[in-house]
Amino acid sequence: MLAHQLIGKARQAHPVDVHVGGRVRLRRVFLGYSQEKLANALGLTFQQIQKYERGANRISASKLYELSRILSVPVTYFFEGVESEGEAGAGTGSNAGATTTTNIHSSDPDFTNQRETLQLISSYYRIPDAKVRAEVLSLLKTLGRPADS
Repeated sequence: MLAHQLIGKARQAHPVDVHVGGRVRLRRVFLGYSQEKLANALGLTFQQIQKYERGANRISASKLYELSRILSVPVTYFFEGVESEGEAGAGTGSNAGATTTTNIHSSDPDFTNQRETLQLISSYYRIPDAKVRAEVLSLLKTLGRPADS
């Protein structure tokens, strides 16, 4: 593509950038950090964090490393699930058309970015008693079971 054809065209976010940004958001919300708090820890503005989380801006290797330390996860955390997403849409190889993820019933194909999902996870882990958490999980599994089971 010629350089003059690129002028005025917005770069479409790469699916991996969107995935990594979503994982940053998931972990940030899980820990109860605001975009502003995370931005301050990284020496950025909260608008930059917004762009990272949407995948509009790519996260450099050094910032990803800093994020992993601030959010207390290994760098690989941000890439978990990328392979299964790519394989599901690739349509090549012996697993063509097969998905490696659980069938999730949601109107949003990326249910992990829904505020309700993040609130549920955060609330679940705030339950101090491990036995009660296990009972809540059992209840949710029972309620979420298909009617024909």
